[in-house]
Amino acid sequence: MTSVRSFYSRWAALYDRIATAPGVGRWRRAAARRVASPGATVVEMGCGTGANLPYLREVVGEEGRVTGVDLTRPLLEVARGRIDGYGNVEVVVGDATDPPIREADAVLATFVCGLFSDPAAVVDLWCDRLGPGGRIGLLDATASERACGRPLTPAFRAFVAAGSPALGPADVLRAPFGAVDDELSRRIDTARSALVDRTVDRRYETFGLGFVGLLTGTVADGYHE
Repeated sequence: MTSVRSFYSRWAALYDRIATAPGVGRWRRAAARRVASPGATVVEMGCGTGANLPYLREVVGEEGRVTGVDLTRPLLEVARGRIDGYGNVEVVVGDATDPPIREADAVLATFVCGLFSDPAAVVDLWCDRLGPGGRIGLLDATASERACGRPLTPAFRAFVAAGSPALGPADVLRAPFGAVDDELSRRIDTARSALVDRTVDRRYETFGLGFVGLLTGTVADGYHE
């Protein structure tokens, strides 16, 4: 995770501009509404610059609590400015693969599962921490399967390469002509499968011409096929 922390520290300002780009707020508000509820305690794993935190706080209200967890201190500095004045919202330095949170009513993770080497194990851990009845949501981006989105696949691949801590400028230039997003898609599919195995009352919806998917569910008492 050291390379991830270094990469996002270097590009914190740009990351925040992308995270709050016009239209993205609609996806974030939808995710908050699917997982949070009035008075709930919600943890966002990999909260970055805190773009989701105001939406989560909007749902939980003054009686609830929201905690954002992230590895990268420069991102959290931006997040702290965003939540200034919210007494029931905080951010903490921590690893989403082993978060310093033991109890919560809901977990939200946005655009973070693609960074994990073993996404299924991480999602399982989150479900264990929540326990039966807890809400969990994953908002992630993969190549679109919709006809209107497919022409933009080369641009999406370049975006994926540009946002990868392990790749450089030459990789970004080659990305539109390759399959640089295959590993990202595999990890996200693995995370979603783990969520499906552990939850009931699931809902899946897409945004952004099909490039962004939101999967939510309620943790069940045991595993489900």
